[in-house]
Amino acid sequence: MKGGDPYVRALMRTISASESNSDRPYSLLYGGQHFSNLSRHPEICVAIVVGPNKGNCSTAAGRYQIVNMTWYQLAPRYHPNPARFMFWSAYSFEPEYQDAVIYRWLNDTHVWGTDISQLLHQGKLNEVLRRLSPTWTSLGYGIETNSASRYLPQVYQKILQEELKASGKTETK
Repeated sequence: MKGGDPYVRALMRTISASESNSDRPYSLLYGGQHFSNLSRHPEICVAIVVGPNKGNCSTAAGRYQIVNMTWYQLAPRYHPNPARFMFWSAYSFEPEYQDAVIYRWLNDTHVWGTDISQLLHQGKLNEVLRRLSPTWTSLGYGIETNSASRYLPQVYQKILQEELKASGKTETK
């Protein structure tokens, strides 16, 4: 994603590092398989074989591992370019739209009850990760951490420096 707040972009890349660490994250299904049709959320329910949700299935997909029901709640609010057909809209799941929807969602202070960007600018990453953990359980405070969870603060700092450099800014904290 280009443009926007480098702190939020770094957060998005950190979420991706924890949720979909793959060379093709935008087409990743929960469990590691890939799908090919990015014209919409794939809605493929993959069995959960370990962890606290064992026996259920997950429709998590894409760079941010968004489940289909969440995508269908977010897309009408944040998708920048829905296709319109008579009385309904279609929401592409192409990479640029996954990024745009998540970026706009993370910047919605009403949803999160706080300004995520401001917290990041203040260096309060752990507070942000804690707040987002019910949505992305691998962020270190959820029910399903992974091998990357404990390294996310360091991952974020490295990515933030890359994002700040790319945007021509320097860290302000």
